[in-house]
Amino acid sequence: MDADSDVALDILITNVVCVFRTRCHLNLRKIALEGANVIYKRDVGKVLMKLRKPRITATIWSSGKIICTGATSEEEAKFGARRLARSLQKLGFQVIFTDFKVVNVLAVCNMPFEIRLPEFTKNNRPHASYEPELHPAVCYRIKSLRATLQIFSTGSITVTEKGSFQDMTLLLLQKDVLFIFAVISCPHRQSCRSVHYLTVVLLMSLFFQLELMCLICE
Repeated sequence: MDADSDVALDILITNVVCVFRTRCHLNLRKIALEGANVIYKRDVGKVLMKLRKPRITATIWSSGKIICTGATSEEEAKFGARRLARSLQKLGFQVIFTDFKVVNVLAVCNMPFEIRLPEFTKNNRPHASYEPELHPAVCYRIKSLRATLQIFSTGSITVTEKGSFQDMTLLLLQKDVLFIFAVISCPHRQSCRSVHYLTVVLLMSLFFQLELMCLICE
């Protein structure tokens, strides 16, 4: 990591999972026969309905519970859920859009270098766990943010957070991810002592109230 490198870390939201209820019974067979872009899975008692704008897939149960996936923002998820509710209303159901909430957010980001997973796991227990026989990624849990990171050796990270991605939470998550990778042995060891690198590590250390000494590459 050289002094001119950009430490900004972009986290791209790729999937927002939300749920809402219709407060009415839904006839799945009627939806399958009269609805558009639907798949009726009678064996499991649900209907899949797809929207084009926004690109959302809804799982519909007869009880009125509906789960929507595929949105890339909370606003898009809510817009898609409301549009789906209107589609059901047009089929003759007395739908009342209620109990909407975001239950899961999936995001991805990429680090500009590869990661030595065994070394990272060893230095970050018990938060990090690595079982290469079962999964090629390290699982790192951040309890304070209710987030789980899947960290791959290529530098790719998948972030899953339970609940809503508020602006402040996203900011904290970015700082936390930066901090996690500040403790990884930098692939360019000779440049790790640059003023730029030490400044980044110091800021992360102050933010998480950790000692700077443990962050400097040996």
